[in-house]
Amino acid sequence: MQDLDDHKRKLYHRSVYRGIKEMDIIFRKFADTVLAGLEGEDLQDYERILELPDDQLFIWATGREPVPDDIRSPLLDQLLALDFMDTK
Repeated sequence: MQDLDDHKRKLYHRSVYRGIKEMDIIFRKFADTVLAGLEGEDLQDYERILELPDDQLFIWATGREPVPDDIRSPLLDQLLALDFMDTK
């Protein structure tokens, strides 16, 4: 993550020190996968997603509840799909 600008480095730090260990792991891998390439509205959406509570994100990621339409976004859907967890 050395190649990130200061703003993205701060977002990376917020991604990997969330509070719930499982979400730390998920967000670290997601940030490693997508953060460097985020710009504009996608970067703003990532900041919004970081503000969402860990417990609710975990409930959505495990499929116990659907994501409300007013919160859903393509980037959040990508995070919650957990497809990036299979990459090395």
